[in-house]
Amino acid sequence: MKTALAGALLLLASQTEACSNIVVSAGASADGAPMVAYAADDGSVFGHLRHFPAATNPAGTMRKVWDWDSGTYLGEIPDAGVRYNVVGNMNEFGLIIGETTFGGLGSLGTQPGAKIDYGSLIWITLSRVKTAREAIALMYELTNKYGYYSTGETFSIADHNEAWVMDFIGKGPGEVGAVYLARKVPDGMITSHANQARTRTWDHSDTVNNLWAPDVITFARRKGLYNGTDADFSFSDTYDPVTFVGTRLGEVRSWSVFQKVSNDSSFGDRYLNYAQGHNLTNRMPLFVWPKSKLSVNDTMWHMRNHNDGTWFDESSDVGAGAFHMRYRQRPLVWEYGDNKYVNERTIATQQTGWHFVAHSRGATLPKEIASVIWFGVDDTSTSCHFPAYATSTAIPITWALGTGSATEFELRSAFWVFNLVANLAYTKWNLISEDVQKKIVETESRYATELNSTDAAVIQMLAKGDTQGAIQTVTEFTVSTGDGLVDDWVTFWGALFVKYRDGFITTPGQVKHPEDIPI
Repeated sequence: MKTALAGALLLLASQTEACSNIVVSAGASADGAPMVAYAADDGSVFGHLRHFPAATNPAGTMRKVWDWDSGTYLGEIPDAGVRYNVVGNMNEFGLIIGETTFGGLGSLGTQPGAKIDYGSLIWITLSRVKTAREAIALMYELTNKYGYYSTGETFSIADHNEAWVMDFIGKGPGEVGAVYLARKVPDGMITSHANQARTRTWDHSDTVNNLWAPDVITFARRKGLYNGTDADFSFSDTYDPVTFVGTRLGEVRSWSVFQKVSNDSSFGDRYLNYAQGHNLTNRMPLFVWPKSKLSVNDTMWHMRNHNDGTWFDESSDVGAGAFHMRYRQRPLVWEYGDNKYVNERTIATQQTGWHFVAHSRGATLPKEIASVIWFGVDDTSTSCHFPAYATSTAIPITWALGTGSATEFELRSAFWVFNLVANLAYTKWNLISEDVQKKIVETESRYATELNSTDAAVIQMLAKGDTQGAIQTVTEFTVSTGDGLVDDWVTFWGALFVKYRDGFITTPGQVKHPEDIPI
């Protein structure tokens, strides 16, 4: 816990409690396949895996739209004639979309009558297009036609070849639609974002690596938000000016990734005062060259980051307690007397609903197995991912909506089982978390081996022309692996409970002979 700046500007609670993303370009990926890592951090969310089956719709079919955050019914729009299969935030063609909410200017935060919110925008887009560039175009087109219900968002968008980051904000009341700036992640580089718009200026002559709304600058001028030259226009500085809270609770998460992976060993020190919220002009670069290429496993563990070993490490301060707890209760920003204080916000957090690392492998593998989303629920640091093929025609019941809820416990629900393990770990963090992370390594390593074996089996099926058998195989793998993980985690929770009950650490001992046990 550290003292906050006296003049700190507080953003919306949703921004300080919200999401984290890492985006890895093909050239920065160990196997040449782009990745997007995403954690949906909202304590009110019931973590589950979504599945939208492929479909062919008759002309005139309408799609009902509900706001993802509030459940408010927004209306209906014409559905696509053909819907693609979507598992989680990835479709059958390897398109991935993640997000973090930055909110932005309050004057642009509402658009009465809008029919599409950011969550619906993600899944509608995934069901209709195949590539990142198509996704950017469609997201802009849909919101300009039907209105944009949400506040500012940063979207991570990737396909088999490219990865993009797009800042996107509605035009506010009296207008319809949104403005955006999308930047392609340069091949060989990575980016990260966490509830702060990060795109700023760009090369206006480069329309291959930069895409933007035609009125992204003229709209700002019309609203009195900007009066400079086109070349000097910065999306972030105009639509989401950085604040103490935006850096200390948002950008710090990107800093925590960059300072670990950057090929510049001075990165952490160079931008520390920015991450601390002490120097808001010392903005970090949007993209970073990693010192080595990232694997799926590397990316998973970066999403389990607790700022250990950095200036923000809370594992040994007074709030950590006897077991060096990494988390603090909300709110993160609070007051005592005349002072404001802040507890740190890490990527790994107890209020995560669900998370994933999506891996778009289509440049080297056939469509049936090219798109894999490693999916998990609850706290990333105590949760294990399982691999699901995005071509699967079914998902495990234990991970589906309807098996339990945010207010209804169900032992066959992945969300509740992982919460059981996490909340037990929080009681004696430095002891139990070690056991949990060993179990994660063991389990995810086994799944990686099984995934490779399934890939090989499907390739053989496809060589014989058995496409139907290939889809059945990947579906059975997805369902059995997900359900099996829940069963395994229930058993694991029981073993942890026995080992750490009543303040002891129980170890296996010699069982007394029945005749020695008194009656």
